[in-house]
Amino acid sequence: MEGKRKKGLQLLKPVSQNQLIRQETGESCAIRWRATGADPHFSLAQAEADSVRLAAGWQYIAFELTEKVGELKHPRLYVDYGYGFSEDDSIDLSPLRTAHGFEGLVCMFHPVRGLRFDPSTEPCEFVLGSLVVRRLDKMRAFRHMAGRLRQKGSSRLAVASGFSTRLLFGGPRAAGGWLYECYVGASAKGNGDYTSWVERYDRLGATDHAAIKERIGKLAGQPLISLVLPVYNTPEKWLRRCLDTVISQLYPNWELCIADDASPRPHVRRVLEEYLRKDSRIKVVFREKNGHISQSSNSAIRIATGDYLALIDHDDELPEHALYMVVEAINAHPDAKLIYSDEDKIDENGVRFDPYFKPDWNPDLFRGHNMISHLGVYKTSLVRDLGGFRVGYEGSQDYDLALRVTEAVERHEVVHVPHVLYHWRAIAGSTALSPGEKSYAHIASRKALMAHLERIGLKGEFVEMPRFQGNWSFRAELEGRPQISIIIPTRDGLDYLSRCVNSIRAKSTYRNYEILIIDNQSSDADALAYMDAQAMHADTQVLRYDRPFNFSAINNFAAERASGELLLFLNNDTEVITPAWLEEMAAHAMRSNVGAVGAMLYYPDDTVQHAGIVLGLGAAGVAGHSYHLKPRGFPGQMCRMHLVQEVSAVTAACLMVRREVFRQVDGFDESFPVAFNDVDLCLRILYAGYVNVWTPRSELYHFESVTRGSDADAERKARFDRECDRFKDRWAAELVNDRYFNPNLRLDSAGFQFGATRASHPWQDTL
Repeated sequence: MEGKRKKGLQLLKPVSQNQLIRQETGESCAIRWRATGADPHFSLAQAEADSVRLAAGWQYIAFELTEKVGELKHPRLYVDYGYGFSEDDSIDLSPLRTAHGFEGLVCMFHPVRGLRFDPSTEPCEFVLGSLVVRRLDKMRAFRHMAGRLRQKGSSRLAVASGFSTRLLFGGPRAAGGWLYECYVGASAKGNGDYTSWVERYDRLGATDHAAIKERIGKLAGQPLISLVLPVYNTPEKWLRRCLDTVISQLYPNWELCIADDASPRPHVRRVLEEYLRKDSRIKVVFREKNGHISQSSNSAIRIATGDYLALIDHDDELPEHALYMVVEAINAHPDAKLIYSDEDKIDENGVRFDPYFKPDWNPDLFRGHNMISHLGVYKTSLVRDLGGFRVGYEGSQDYDLALRVTEAVERHEVVHVPHVLYHWRAIAGSTALSPGEKSYAHIASRKALMAHLERIGLKGEFVEMPRFQGNWSFRAELEGRPQISIIIPTRDGLDYLSRCVNSIRAKSTYRNYEILIIDNQSSDADALAYMDAQAMHADTQVLRYDRPFNFSAINNFAAERASGELLLFLNNDTEVITPAWLEEMAAHAMRSNVGAVGAMLYYPDDTVQHAGIVLGLGAAGVAGHSYHLKPRGFPGQMCRMHLVQEVSAVTAACLMVRREVFRQVDGFDESFPVAFNDVDLCLRILYAGYVNVWTPRSELYHFESVTRGSDADAERKARFDRECDRFKDRWAAELVNDRYFNPNLRLDSAGFQFGATRASHPWQDTL
């Protein structure tokens, strides 16, 4: 039975008859399907009589589904925006699951060319009935989401207040983004796949408990950890839950230092006194006068006797192996002064969601938001030397402390533990639910950041992004007017070269530059004539490189002839978007500890071509671009696509570096004539003691090597394979775990999606 024809789309069309077997059923308007194989999937086919395509925007989807054999695990909707189906452009349907199928809103970033439904990662049989896919305008979508939130228990006032604030300061996009995050959270508290990830990779069984306890007994160092807990009017349920998760720690050598900030609610003292009697490792100071969180936290620190301080909030939770993993890190890094972990959020029902799988220490990203946050563990003596928490920074006191601590330590003394060791309670009034819940925290954050810049002598300012509250756009200030040598290799390709050069001249607000056009055996008369005309400009040279194409050799040749203090390697198939692109890149490149600086590059259709490079990412297992093909404006993991940050490498399609640094590492390696020469350069810069920085505030279009030719023919493929093997031989250790990525994130997805963990589990050696 085919069922009734629907307008727009009809469900389903099997992609492969070997994987999916259609079975007729007597149920009205329904078809029974059997999903078999390792990757069962269906296409959502367009009705023959209808030429309507799904437009970009909010789409309401609903379809009936009944499981008959087995269970649907990890159902997803894959979207083809014109580049085929990929994990990066897939939508987890778990938050939209209902008793009768799936129902709710999804957002399509571009006009949709195809949809695919993957019902399960395991074989199953199910019956599908009616399908609705309908586009909603913004206001109808917002009303739908607000209504769903109220059904799930959010107050009308809280929803209206949060939406209005973001609408006022950030416009409809910011308001809609916030509302959708809350909407998805209310449905399933984030990505349903995360629940599965937790079950598979982050649950401890009895065997794990035994192994961890055995491992603890063998650890050479067993420092006392003082947990610092300021308390004020905490609801009894969450206070007890917090205290219980401390008592249940597998690592026993801890003390809990609590400061009650003169809570007027009587249950607080009663509960704390009860727990004082329950466990001798608990200490409490009852403040006589309310002093707010900084003073309260300092009161807790004063009664601490431990080697390290672990900061926790009064309504949050620790997993039972949290302190054990911290102590493992201390044993592996005895000189550690600050240890931080990954984190997630937890709702009133104990459902975990919205994980933050963090990179290793990344100071530039840290200036964009508090990536240390929880679980943050500090050397006690250092915190006391710095005066503890500062009054006047309430709401961002942790951020201010972390900024001052990181200024006082060496880079290797900041240690990241890539495990989720903290569950941040997301309830009404909490910044875990929405950063906008405590507006005074934003004022304190900016105050702490500006004080930080002044202390380290870095010029610039921080501007909060209304669309992504809680994140800060760092705008570095360029001191002086260094000359920039813009090096552009080319062969023929007049249309691309002229667009590139013309955009530099027409759009750049920074004028102290020279342009070096390197002609690599051009034969087109018009292109040669254009280059001759450009050579008439006082700020332009045209150099001839009459040898076979070798990107590394061409750029080395040009760099030797450039006169600028800064070298900017730029592909001829780029076009400037941001007028202040040069000063933005130069401001970072002139920082003494910075090596290479990269930019945000888009394809002409406004999808991302380059937003930094991750080692080991992609099919070749060498390196890939972050957020490749994501739409312009996409937030990325915790807003990372909008924040200045350190990265392992950036593309030489637009790469700036100080001449002295370039010479120090001997320039590009000419044994990489085409591929991976930029990544190799960046890694040698890292090993020379510098960091590489990517900024989203310098934007260009990139038409991607259009004048070089295709890599599809056999000769070019063989050359690529040789360069790939050479790179792997040289940098094999770096490809295992990019310091700016996270071992819980997948290397087959540019979108920072979590997957099978590569993180170390030390106790498993005991097993």
